[in-house]
Amino acid sequence: MNVAFVVAATLTGVLVGAVFASLRIPIPAPPSLAGVMGIVGIWAGYRLVRHLGVGFDLLDGLGV
Repeated sequence: MNVAFVVAATLTGVLVGAVFASLRIPIPAPPSLAGVMGIVGIWAGYRLVRHLGVGFDLLDGLGV
């Protein structure tokens, strides 16, 4: 993990959130901690499956 990328992404998110708030438009993200944790859970599940090396290539399975 590159810490500089994490810091840059966090600062970008703060800036975009400030712009959305100043324009009084809703943010394109879950408005509650439960929603944010759901997104974190999706990310963690994805990383876990990739780390374990398991999975199924859906496009290959469909013949695409």
